[in-house]
Parts: sequence; C-alpha cells; structure tokens
Amino acid sequence: MTDRDDHPGGPAGADHPDLRADCASCFGLCCVALPFARSADFAADKPAGQPCGNLRPDFRCGIHTRLRDSGYQGCTVFDCFGAGQKVSQVTFGGVDWRQAPGTARSMFAVFPVMRQLQELLRYVTEALGLAAARPVHKELRKARSRVDALTRGSAESIAALDVDALRGEVNALLLRASELVRAGVPGRPRDHRGADLMGARLARADLRGASLRGALLVAADLSGADLREADLIGADLRDADLRGADLTGALFLTQAQLDAARGDAATRVPPALGRPAHW
Repeated sequence: MTDRDDHPGGPAGADHPDLRADCASCFGLCCVALPFARSADFAADKPAGQPCGNLRPDFRCGIHTRLRDSGYQGCTVFDCFGAGQKVSQVTFGGVDWRQAPGTARSMFAVFPVMRQLQELLRYVTEALGLAAARPVHKELRKARSRVDALTRGSAESIAALDVDALRGEVNALLLRASELVRAGVPGRPRDHRGADLMGARLARADLRGASLRGALLVAADLSGADLREADLIGADLRDADLRGADLTGALFLTQAQLDAARGDAATRVPPALGRPAHW
C-alpha cells in the first residue's frame, strides 16, 4: 500500500481505474505474496507467502498512515497496477486465501505475474493515447486485447505464462511509440538507455526527449532538469532529486517512480499523476 489514498497509477490510471490499485478490493496480496528483506526500505524480513505483521484481519495495513515513519518506505513506492483486485475478484472470484487456505499458494504465485501483465496494459494504454504514435496504434490495440485476455485466464494459465517473452514483444511496440513521439522534439535528444547514472550531477540538464529507459538514476541530481517527453520506462528514480524539474509529457512515468524520488512544489508532474505527500 502507498501513503496516498488517491493513487492514479499513471497517465492511464485516471481514465482506466482497472489499472490502478484498489486496495479495498484486494486480499492484501502485496503484503503476503511478496518477500522483503530488512533494509532501509523495510523494517523487518518477510518471506514470500507469509503475511506481514502489520496486515490486519480485514486485509488493511495497520500502519498505513505512518509507513515511512515506521521504516516501511518500500511499501509506499509499490504499485500493483490493479493486479491485486483482479487476482482477488476475477481470478479467484472474491474468495480470499483465509476463507480457502488451499488456494493460497496458487493465489500468491499468480499475483506477481498478474502485476507484470497489468503493468504492460498500463504502458500500452498510455501509448495508445499518444497522437504521434498513431502508426503503431493498430498493433498496440492488438497487444492490449491479447494481454487483457491473458489476465482473465485461469490461475494455472496465468502462472504458466512466459512473461519475459511477452514483455519483449510488447516492449518493441512501446519503443517504437516512444521513438515516434521523441522524433518530434527539437534538437538531438540524448540516449541514456540503460545507463548507470547513479548519483550523476544532472542539475538543469536538457534531457527533453531523452531515452532514459532502464537507466539507473538512484540519488541523481536532476533538480531543474528538463525531462519533457523523456522516456522513463523502467528508470530507477529512487531518491533522485527532482526539485524544480519539468516532467511534463514524460513517457511511461509511473506514480511509483515519482513516489520513490524527491521533489518539491516547483516540480512539474504530468496532470494524471499525483504529487507525493512526502515532497
């Protein structure tokens, strides 16, 4: 769970509530299915399949309003993209793992796969809203229909999916959409795809239309940087300084990425994303 109640879940989230987390309709799956290790992000160790000690009987978080102060910052930057409620209410028909303990192992195995499928749907949906990407809209619509159908399969079929192969196929379309949009940016946008920019000094840098796909930007200084139309899919923005940065029209930026970074009132974020409460 995040530390905000209004969790848009990205540019696609405002118009597609099925792509944003609805914790009230979920059986606390992120608090049970996933493991975490004691670190700066989590105050304790927890193996996969074991409920977090803060999970209440009603599947709510007992420390939701004070997660950061309690040492659970990692929980505040997690987004399931609507996977939790889909697994809970669609795949398993509203029957929770406490009511039917025999379903627990299967449910917990399906959740991380469903999250990846929902994430793909979120990116594809955003790409379909990009006018410059119209040349690949037909293929994107086919991909969305295919992935959506997969999310509605049986628990067994979902758990058995080769998600890496699927992501590779869809990512090729997302990359093309990104290139079409960024081609309209004046100048020659920078290519930092997959770059190690951890702690990099990029204050006030002109990164408009840049490819930062999968870039490691942990603790990078991006204060005042121009990130308009930059492709940020998969970029690691943990503790990145976004104070005063312009992220207007940034491609494939998620709420979780913003929540993991540091910003201020001067940071310009896409209208469909929320300004993190801790900024």
